[in-house]
Amino acid sequence: MSSRRRFYARPLLATAASIVVLTGVASAAPAATQATPPATTLDDTYYQDALGKTGTALKSSLHTIISDQTKLSYSQVWDALKATDQDPANSSNVILLYTGRSQSKSENGGNTGDWNREHVWAKSHGDFGTATGPGTDIHHLRPEDVQVNSIRGNKDFDNGGSAVSGAPGNLTDGDSFEPRDAVKGDVARMILYMAVRYEGDDAFADLEPNDRVSNGSAPNIGRLSVLKQWSQEDPPDSFEKNRNEVIFDRFQHNRNPFIDHPEWVEAIW
Repeated sequence: MSSRRRFYARPLLATAASIVVLTGVASAAPAATQATPPATTLDDTYYQDALGKTGTALKSSLHTIISDQTKLSYSQVWDALKATDQDPANSSNVILLYTGRSQSKSENGGNTGDWNREHVWAKSHGDFGTATGPGTDIHHLRPEDVQVNSIRGNKDFDNGGSAVSGAPGNLTDGDSFEPRDAVKGDVARMILYMAVRYEGDDAFADLEPNDRVSNGSAPNIGRLSVLKQWSQEDPPDSFEKNRNEVIFDRFQHNRNPFIDHPEWVEAIW
């Protein structure tokens, strides 16, 4: 672990009087959540080498910072997601990304009605599969309904299409998928995290967003212009910030910089 994090004071658990997560299902109840550290603390420690930079210099600095991480196996991802995506109103459940459904943690697997592990950066885009590294990076892996995960498949992200059965607010067509409004920014920031974290210097492809759809097996996902718009329209909420904190504190010990500094999306792209 780098000296940067060795001197970082980890946040303490804080109890929220009421947490409401926009999941498509109303939920509000007292729950424990990670306190988000003040930006000044992160800037003075974790992000200190990136401050004041823009463009490729900022992207390069962030790559160095977030590449210092603990890597999980694909089987370990199951338990990690049960913590990172826990329903704040029901500790026995997780919140599914696209459907917004709160579902029992134990109902994970491959059968109809189960939830499984959705690669938001589709694993065929760069052909990394479930290999330890990009294939197991929980910054872009989320719980999702098996059937909805299959409908999304490896499609790029864009606006438009027809309603997705079982997932109100989501749209899809032959070459793209549009998530519900409450997680559009989450999706964008996960994609852009992957583009900064995986630069082709660790035996995996250099992952980059572009402004196309139908990218196939190329190490690209689009549309960048739409993802940037989604990031602006749907800024990080308490659920996304808490998720970033749990990943940092308990699992990978690295962060998604675009959750902590959404303005860096425009500064790089």
